[in-house]
Amino acid sequence: MDPSGSKLAEWEVLERREVYSAPPFLALSVDRVRLPDGHVVENFHRIEKPDYALVVPRCRDGRILLLRSYKHGIGAIGLHPPGGHLDKGESPLTAVQRELLEETGYTAARWHSLGSYVTDANQGVCRGHFFMAEDAHPVAEPASGDLEEMELVWLAPDELQASIHAGEVNSLGAIAAITLAFNAGLLNPKSCDNQ
Repeated sequence: MDPSGSKLAEWEVLERREVYSAPPFLALSVDRVRLPDGHVVENFHRIEKPDYALVVPRCRDGRILLLRSYKHGIGAIGLHPPGGHLDKGESPLTAVQRELLEETGYTAARWHSLGSYVTDANQGVCRGHFFMAEDAHPVAEPASGDLEEMELVWLAPDELQASIHAGEVNSLGAIAAITLAFNAGLLNPKSCDNQ
């Protein structure tokens, strides 16, 4: 029984068959599952990708550091927090600290976990780990080595909210990370000094 007191039962996986694999980026499998009422579903698709971590870094002047770049999956340029996939065996915090340094050249004094969430409850896909970093400051030049070109963008909290409403922040993971930081009270909408 579920710890919440629910009488719902989990599905039973009778068979899992991998139909496509491109490690470490993507795997597609088909499950044969038995539902609690005994009904068998022959082809329930699952998608697996590596977990990822995103960080919302607040700089010493109160502004939030974001990246502007093209994302081929959505075919558009947008704003997003620094982050990326976890390497095998890497903790979410270690991964996001590495990504912040590689993508921006910044590090931070204090880190707050904002939680970890499954990307798609039906297909599984992966888990996103979200963080807020305080007292972010530059220590090196960016050196991500990624395929993408990026621009560093600093926004005051009210400018960041306006960017979300204008559609400039165009991925759900980015919006989730930023919203979680606002909801945790970690993004103070005070006015910021120019950097």
